[in-house]
Amino acid sequence: MGKIKVTQCGDIEGLKVIEPTVFGDSRGYFMETYNYNDFKEAGIDVEFVQDNQSSSRYGVLRGLHFQISYPQDKLVRVVNGEVFDVAVDLREGSKTFGKWYGVVLSAENKKQFFIPKGFAHGFLVLSENAEFTYKCSDFYHPNDEGGLIWNDKDINVEWPIPEGMELIFSDKDQKWGSFKEYKNR
Repeated sequence: MGKIKVTQCGDIEGLKVIEPTVFGDSRGYFMETYNYNDFKEAGIDVEFVQDNQSSSRYGVLRGLHFQISYPQDKLVRVVNGEVFDVAVDLREGSKTFGKWYGVVLSAENKKQFFIPKGFAHGFLVLSENAEFTYKCSDFYHPNDEGGLIWNDKDINVEWPIPEGMELIFSDKDQKWGSFKEYKNR
C-alpha cells in the first residue's frame, strides 16, 4: 500500500477519510485519486460505475440525500474550493444509526471521503466556488431519491455556518422530512 492513508471516522463503521500520497516538485504535483488495488487493500472493495461532478457557490447546502432502493457507495472529493461534507448513518441495526460525521474536503487538503451504502450525504460550500466530484457504485435512479432535512434536530449536524452566510438550497432540499419520519416510515 503506502499510496494512500486511510482513517476510520470516529466510531461509525465503514466511513473513511482517504489521503492520497502527493508527489510534488517545482512543476506542480501528481497523485492517484483512485487505484482499485490500493482501495481493496484498505478494505474498500467497491466497483464504481458512475462519476459525477457539480459546481456550487458559497453558501450552497446540498443534501442530505440517499437512494432508497438502489443505495450507492460514494467516494467524494473537491477539485476546486472547499466544502464541509457530511454523512449520516441510516443503516438500521447499526450501533451508530442516526449519527453523523463531517469532514472538510478541499482542493488544498486533497482528502477524499468514502461513504458506504446506507448513508445520507450532503455538503456545505465554504469557499467562493467549489467543484465537487464523486464516484458511485450504482447508477442514479431519479425516482429513487430520498432525503432528510439538513437541520434535523435529532441528527443535529453541526454545520460550520459562518456569521453572515446566506444558505442556498434547492426547492427539494428544503422539503425533505425529518429523521423521526424516516425511522417511522
